[in-house]
Amino acid sequence: MGGFLFCRGIKEKNLLDPLPGTGSSPQPNQHQWAGHEAALERVFAVPGVVFLVGGMDTGKTTFGIDLAARAVAAGIPTAIVDADIGQSTVGPPTTVGLKLCSGMGNVARESIRDADGLGFVGALTPAGHMLPLVTGTAKLVARAMAADCKLVIIDTTGSVSGVAGQLQKFSKMDLAPPDIVIAFSRGGELEPILGHTRRFTTAEVIELEVPEAVDTRSVEERTTYRERQFAAYFQAGLSRWRIKPQVFMPSLPPEFDLALLDGIVVGMEDGKGSCVGIGVLENGGARDTLKMVSPVTEGVKGLRLGSIRISTNGRSRGPVNLRNLFQTE
Repeated sequence: MGGFLFCRGIKEKNLLDPLPGTGSSPQPNQHQWAGHEAALERVFAVPGVVFLVGGMDTGKTTFGIDLAARAVAAGIPTAIVDADIGQSTVGPPTTVGLKLCSGMGNVARESIRDADGLGFVGALTPAGHMLPLVTGTAKLVARAMAADCKLVIIDTTGSVSGVAGQLQKFSKMDLAPPDIVIAFSRGGELEPILGHTRRFTTAEVIELEVPEAVDTRSVEERTTYRERQFAAYFQAGLSRWRIKPQVFMPSLPPEFDLALLDGIVVGMEDGKGSCVGIGVLENGGARDTLKMVSPVTEGVKGLRLGSIRISTNGRSRGPVNLRNLFQTE
């Protein structure tokens, strides 16, 4: 495995039980608002890069999956780039995920979960992590276009307010220029972002008002969904690998206590600019021993440290500030 792993552990299958007290993954809501069909027809007429923007629980993901399913049925080569790192539908949370949908018999939430490409962000929210989120999105859009996809659908986080939300959306559009921006509006919350879109890009803007009847999820429901997405990823069968401390980005300080890395999510990089999966670091209490737990078993040359800790059953163990952990700038 890339030369840096020197002791492979026992392959473990079906380690995870269903999370207690959790419901199923969110299902697409049934509300179709005015303009929905017209927006779909407009995209089919001029397919290209379609950027979905809106706050939390505005129907972006449901619309995007519906759009992809109809496009595939119409014979349009289609891809989804899922940049909603905290409520991922393609790939595990903490990553941007690419799904190449062409040839799929059924395009639905469950069928697009396994990604065809990943970009590691290492966090559940954009705050403090805009650079890997934006560059990861742009790289996967480029990869989809290189695969001759005529329609690339970018799903985004619900972060739309304040300077941070504006800069994040503008930066994504700057590096992955959209042909069409579809805005899911509640009140005037998207006016600054759409103003920037009209002033600084050539994208056509289609606005859809979100009806009051659209379901919203509580913080608990969103957390449960995220934990289930993590658990589903790690449930595929795990291997444990002993790893060397020299493989990390950022590099570990000299004489660093490896036990402090226990539970941190890592991005597994192939040395060619791509992430092939995520893992969780595991320490059994020894200061100088560290293992990585992951369903990925090959093609890895380096590990990128993330900014959260989790268990492989999906449960969050809290955020990590690497500067504080390393006691460095």
